[in-house]
Amino acid sequence: MKSGVCTSGRVRLAGAVLMSVWPAASLAHSVLPLTGGFEQAPVWFAQALFLLAWLGYGRGCKAGAVLHQPHSGQRRLFHVAMLIAGLALFGPLDELAERSTAWHMGQHMLLIVVVAPMLVLARPLAQWRAVLGPTADVVWRPLHQLSRRPMLCALLHAAAIWFWHAPGPYIAAVQTPLWHVLEHACFLLSGWLFWWSVLRPGRLSALPAAGALLFTVMHTGLLGALLSFASVPLCSAGATALADQQLAGLVMWVPGGLVYLLGAVWAAWRALASQEAAPTGHEPLSASAAPRP
Repeated sequence: MKSGVCTSGRVRLAGAVLMSVWPAASLAHSVLPLTGGFEQAPVWFAQALFLLAWLGYGRGCKAGAVLHQPHSGQRRLFHVAMLIAGLALFGPLDELAERSTAWHMGQHMLLIVVVAPMLVLARPLAQWRAVLGPTADVVWRPLHQLSRRPMLCALLHAAAIWFWHAPGPYIAAVQTPLWHVLEHACFLLSGWLFWWSVLRPGRLSALPAAGALLFTVMHTGLLGALLSFASVPLCSAGATALADQQLAGLVMWVPGGLVYLLGAVWAAWRALASQEAAPTGHEPLSASAAPRP
């Protein structure tokens, strides 16, 4: 246990140093320099909130009020997920996403199909609640209730994906720090809620979870196909804009779709296994319980 705490402490320290020394100019697609005006405030707020969430998890792991301490695997999973998210949101990938639709899509896929499910499996809510106290239940309880409806979560996730890949919102997110932060927040929150609903469903929700994943496979594949087979660039201009957009569509269609498809297969298997394990209600009577003539 001590080695696990020590390891996670080192990871938190490395992450905090990484995020604190990373140039703030790399945030929000470098729209404004470090000495920019108030328009950069949403980016600074997002960076501060990210660091507080990371460090707050470490504090929650040490809080005695936590009933279920995370095991070492969950702690490592959380820190790796946060490291990937930090590099995707605040690292050089964010600058590449400014100039390339394909890199922009890769950034989105990292948040949606890598970081979000890893955070769900890491289960950090208990640690954050230990820091925030019972007052945070006003947020956790509605989300927990919503997570019991996989298809509704899938629809919310789909709305976020399609909205932010429409030309108008996409261009606004590239050009404006506030919209850029809102875009990534929508992807992370809707993705986390979606994966929460399909990776941790109850026995009765296993089949709806598989349906929600299949629905997500279909609509993301459709969006990827539209981007790949469009005859004109929809969100950018330039000599290579069309080829870049086609590559972005393939990134969503193939790697992203594969993750959703594997999740659907797992959820379907879980649903079948739960049905086989459920009592049928027609068990044969034992000899002692058999009616006497």
